[in-house]
Amino acid sequence: MTSTHRLPLLAGLPLAVGSGLAIPVQGRINGALGARLDDGIAASVVSFSTGLLLMILISLVLPRGRAGLASILPAVRSRAFPRVYVLAGGIGALFVFAQSFTVGILGVALFTVATVTGQTVSGLLVDRLGIGPAGKKSVTGIRIIGCVLTIAAVAWAVSPRFTGAAAAGGTGAGAPDAGPSALLLPLLLPVLAGFLMSFQQAMNGTATIHYGTPIAATLVNFVAGGLVLWTAYGIKLAVAGPGNPLPGEWWYYVGGPMGCVFIGLGALLVRSLGVLVTGLGMIAGQLLGSLALDVILPAPGTVVAPATVLGTILTLAAIVLATLPWPRGALHR
Repeated sequence: MTSTHRLPLLAGLPLAVGSGLAIPVQGRINGALGARLDDGIAASVVSFSTGLLLMILISLVLPRGRAGLASILPAVRSRAFPRVYVLAGGIGALFVFAQSFTVGILGVALFTVATVTGQTVSGLLVDRLGIGPAGKKSVTGIRIIGCVLTIAAVAWAVSPRFTGAAAAGGTGAGAPDAGPSALLLPLLLPVLAGFLMSFQQAMNGTATIHYGTPIAATLVNFVAGGLVLWTAYGIKLAVAGPGNPLPGEWWYYVGGPMGCVFIGLGALLVRSLGVLVTGLGMIAGQLLGSLALDVILPAPGTVVAPATVLGTILTLAAIVLATLPWPRGALHR
């Protein structure tokens, strides 16, 4: 077993933020592809398949990739970690399902708040249980405050989308025109998807230690998630038939490679930062990336409001709080 090196906080946290920048770009691309194909599941399959092809290429070309590829089966057979960890990619597939089936009902704003809430709460739990490779981390007051502040900051940052939707009669990127009872069931899916994301990062981080490289862990993720999505797409084809043909523009197909970036970096960073801080860093990157997209390449009707900018800054402050040194008596391992 080849061990990966731990990164110091000042090096790891910017990488987490940087990897989070790819998430909104991927979402914009996959959303455009779904609209072009008129099929959200097909767009998800394309995204996972291009990511899988890239990871296969990297695993075969790079010496470290080949070494990681050779270590997958021995690590699984020897039960170096629970075998269920190889199914972590299914959580990524669930997240894509949540996007495909609930964003149109909830709106982007409510979907974002729901997933961030689930991910932040589970980040505390996973670190406390010591499921990830960083070991156990105590639930300190600073960490709880940082989590609560993160949820509040994200809600503030996306609040202009709620307002915009209300002005548009309850449609578009914000909360739709539906009663609370009608939203309850669709809301549970993104909360669950966000909650499970921290477990996915912990599982990938642990597997990375035994594979010797995050390349192998990322490859296994795309295999598992791709199998789930191709199965779902096969069922969809049998029931409803295919959507529109694939477009010719190259940029529709870079969403999957962007997924390789944040899955691979997440698997690498959880050993050094822990699941919670890695997740918070990615959330900050996600908001910064969304803000940059809205400024540089705005979607139709996009307005960059002061609340969006201030909410993003508050999210960065929450990360600073969550990464402050723990008390000497805190349980680390």
